[in-house]
Amino acid sequence: MSDESKSYSFEYQRRVEFHETDLAGIVHFSNFYRYMETAEHEFMRSLGHPVHRQMAEAEIGWPRVSASCEFRKPARNDDVLVIRVSIDEIRPRSVRYGFRFYLDPADPPIATGKVAVACVKFENGGLTAVSIPDRIRSDLEAALAAARS
Repeated sequence: MSDESKSYSFEYQRRVEFHETDLAGIVHFSNFYRYMETAEHEFMRSLGHPVHRQMAEAEIGWPRVSASCEFRKPARNDDVLVIRVSIDEIRPRSVRYGFRFYLDPADPPIATGKVAVACVKFENGGLTAVSIPDRIRSDLEAALAAARS
């Protein structure tokens, strides 16, 4: 197993459903973005932090500011995807995640993705970037350190 496939913070699995496939019988590319978002949400829940929550007097959330995905091999209906989430970088107001998709974790990933999210507060119908709250930052940093050890 390569270092890349061993270094990760969180693993999430999901079965591909028929409606997620295209006429060729493979997962439509757009679904990989949904899978990344779901895996990120599950990762945050595993740390005890829902993606949208009330903190003090403000509601905070994590909208995407960039996302990309590269595809190497297809996934098909009823395949079980193993999605590994890693933290690539924690900035003062944002987090950059990496995602690796596997059909078999012993093989190279079938797809890789990246997502950057900003920490924002919802206020007066708008969004304002804010510093990541200390409790969330410390949990993210602990997950990052655990993945590197």
